[in-house]
Amino acid sequence: MHRNNRRSRQFDLSRLRAVSCAFLLGPLLLAAGAAHGAERTFEPADIVDWDNHSFEGETRYDLVEIDGRPAVHAVCTDSTASGLFFREEIDLEQTPIIEWSWRVDEVFDDLDETVRAGDDYPARLYVVDERTVLRWRTRALNYVWSSDMEQGADWPNAYASQARMIAVRSGTEDGGTWVTERRNIRDDFQRFHDQDKTSINAIAIMTDCDDTGQEAEAWYGEIRLLAE
Repeated sequence: MHRNNRRSRQFDLSRLRAVSCAFLLGPLLLAAGAAHGAERTFEPADIVDWDNHSFEGETRYDLVEIDGRPAVHAVCTDSTASGLFFREEIDLEQTPIIEWSWRVDEVFDDLDETVRAGDDYPARLYVVDERTVLRWRTRALNYVWSSDMEQGADWPNAYASQARMIAVRSGTEDGGTWVTERRNIRDDFQRFHDQDKTSINAIAIMTDCDDTGQEAEAWYGEIRLLAE
């Protein structure tokens, strides 16, 4: 897609898309008080009501049932990119583990995910330590279902190097089935950003297709924040 003339993707948190996109989160409305430290589960019915943030049109997110279980069904057409965001400070000393389930049937064809023209993913979940004042210090992890990169690969986001892309799943080998993922957020920030984070302040899901102009579909199950 030719949209470089339409927008300049500076990492100033108005485009959390590079981070997951070149991802700018815009002003975060953080919950008052201390970071939330209790284990918690976000059901699909909760996730579908998270804040919808558009970067290019709107990906459609609906609450459905598939394979006998509830899910957030994401459908991306017409070169859209939008995500659902949960904005609240989360205590990584208490709940460093994130666990989620997702399903992808098909991936994108013929793309290079390390460049801007290929920065689309059928499914992704990302976590953010966002700085509203010193924005260049914002850091993010993008856990993606990659179309082309090998499972386990990691690379800087094509729009914002402050965001690290991590291929936790790849291709169609596991397509058409539910897969559960589990990551230690605190360990990943240490590994990929060389920072010991004790809290983050945003979680998001996104299915986007604005760079490739192809179509994408994914399903997201529950997301859990857990102690070790």
